Amino acid sequence: ELLKITVAVLASLGMIMPASNAFVLLERRQSAERPFLQKQKPQSATTTTTTLDPSSIAKATRRRYSRITYNVFAARSSSALLMSSNPEGDEDFDDDEPLSESPADTASNVLGTALECCCSNVRNTGIGTGFYRNGYCSTGEQDFGRHTVCCQVTDDFLAYSQSVGNDLSTPVPEYSFPGLQAGDVWCLCAQRWVQAHEAGQAPRVYLQRTHEKTLSYVPLSVLRPYALDGDAADEDLATLNEQREKLSKLFEQE
Repeated sequence: ELLKITVAVLASLGMIMPASNAFVLLERRQSAERPFLQKQKPQSATTTTTTLDPSSIAKATRRRYSRITYNVFAARSSSALLMSSNPEGDEDFDDDEPLSESPADTASNVLGTALECCCSNVRNTGIGTGFYRNGYCSTGEQDFGRHTVCCQVTDDFLAYSQSVGNDLSTPVPEYSFPGLQAGDVWCLCAQRWVQAHEAGQAPRVYLQRTHEKTLSYVPLSVLRPYALDGDAADEDLATLNEQREKLSKLFEQE
């Protein structure tokens, strides 16, 4: 009865089909379900006890919670870094804008063109870089650390990073982290890159592979001198500027 009353009210408001039609569909569905339900055999009172291997349970638990633990660790690490670099807490860390997890369909780089793959197979380990381990420096609401800067690490940077409490050299298999060596290409947290830049230890970057959200932490003018793909990036910017000028002229004519 309550269902019928609800359907009638919603139908009167134009939110669903007329109540009479809804009742007909409801009756048809109930009629179709009755034979099926009548054929079902009552469950046996006997229960079967399945013995699970403790090691299997432990492995499943680690797989289930490894990503959650990583998110918590990233959140704490990023929050601590933010507070140390901005004690007043005036800077907004997370945007309200929803972020896409897609690698290249909608994501853009710091140049304004489509985000390119950073590294899909680090040292032939089968592990891709990025928060989502898809090879792209894409980001999303779960990525509290903003792993958006595609960079090529060096021994000096790895030593510096370890000295400030961010060990990137030690493998962590449960997080699909291979441990980095000089020459590896990896998606670094934007704030970590800025921290290294301020200390004079920042690694070089690929602008075409660095997510546009990086610009919330550092301007393109600072990133450009570190670019490994500087010439290609300059060509992209020149093309975009040319297109902007053409659009501006069209608007002026109108």
